[in-house]
Amino acid sequence: MSNQNSEKKYLDAAKRIFTHLAETADANISIQLWDGSHIPLGDKATEQWNISIKGPEVLGAILRRPTLENFLRQYASGNIDFNGGNLIDFYEVLRTRGSRTKEVSSSQIKKRLNKGYLLRQALPLLFAKKIDAAIDHTFQGDDKGRVQSARDEKSYIQFHYDLSNDFYKLFLDPEMQYSCAYFTSWEQDLEQAQQNKLDMICRKLQLQPGDRFLDIGCGWGGLLCHAVTHFKVIGHGVTLSQRQYDFALEKIRRRGLDDRITIELRDYRELTGEYDKIASIGMYEHIGIANYATYFQKLNSLLRDRGILLNHGITRRAKHSQRQFARITVGRRFILKYIFPGSELDHIGHTLSKMEACGFEVHDVEAWREHYARTTRLWCQRLEDNKDKAIEQVGKERYRMWIAYLAGVSFAFLDGSLRIFQTVATKHGRKGPSTMPPTRRHLY
Repeated sequence: MSNQNSEKKYLDAAKRIFTHLAETADANISIQLWDGSHIPLGDKATEQWNISIKGPEVLGAILRRPTLENFLRQYASGNIDFNGGNLIDFYEVLRTRGSRTKEVSSSQIKKRLNKGYLLRQALPLLFAKKIDAAIDHTFQGDDKGRVQSARDEKSYIQFHYDLSNDFYKLFLDPEMQYSCAYFTSWEQDLEQAQQNKLDMICRKLQLQPGDRFLDIGCGWGGLLCHAVTHFKVIGHGVTLSQRQYDFALEKIRRRGLDDRITIELRDYRELTGEYDKIASIGMYEHIGIANYATYFQKLNSLLRDRGILLNHGITRRAKHSQRQFARITVGRRFILKYIFPGSELDHIGHTLSKMEACGFEVHDVEAWREHYARTTRLWCQRLEDNKDKAIEQVGKERYRMWIAYLAGVSFAFLDGSLRIFQTVATKHGRKGPSTMPPTRRHLY
């Protein structure tokens, strides 16, 4: 068969597949095929918002292996693209159905498709030449880390955080806060919301001048600098990221705080001493659920009696069974492999029970889910605004993976499959009052 005939056969097959999909999906986007033609996926679809496919071999690769990971690999490699606006805006348009399927769920749409017809139309494309959408930054090792003996904490942390400080500067605030911001109004900018967060953490910990304050997983040193500058504590921090450690040391010296802040490139399990207050911000997601007893017992041992712990971390919804909860979804598999190896998310109920079992009294649990949806949305938009610089720093494939990751996480928080909580607890070493205030007035 001539190349011209093959090309026509591929195009005709693709057009029939997407035309049938449009009858059921009624989405407000179109598909742009490799010849420049558009197939609208709904009555109100426009050519502005479209998914472009580079060639028949790309569509063939997706049809042969129709998984989320393969789709994202094709996107990261530039074989497919989302056009019309940034990825957040695109997804909002995509998930807004047209009038015909307004009340129909995605699972119902899948059921209504004529799968036999689709398979027959897909046959020519299944024989298109194969392509390899190789990604060169997959974590090499046990990315799940469910077996304690196989966990390499330093490698996990450095894979994610040691990309480049300049890369993170492209989308974080000046204090380099890589955790959920706190918006007192949804119109606030990211810089103000991150200052709100730092201040709220310090108030929840009731920091007082002279307090010995420990920041576990201290990142780029923003919380330590804020606590020492505004609340006059004596701060100590630990991190396993070399790049964060170097950045934080330089920041502390530049601000003249090195007489009141010390920082170590060290595993938290190696720490000794006693502290009045401890913050763990975005740290326990890296621990692994099987290691929570070790984690909370260690924090308890470092805290004076009636000292305060603030544990801030991402969680998932609880499930009806532990087997359901432990299952690794396709989205989680992507994150473990390409973004956050070794990470594992608990549900808040189990976390609280572990804290109590390890000698903590829980006083306050606050949900910040919508705050993180907003934070990650702003991060994604800022990173896209700095596309050229980001590609300079980490390469095109990794940049596109991060855009997909931040956009996906933002919608996961918005819709509720991901949650985040700040939990305030005290070490309950002896019987009697907790010494906590009778109201939350000190927070506001």
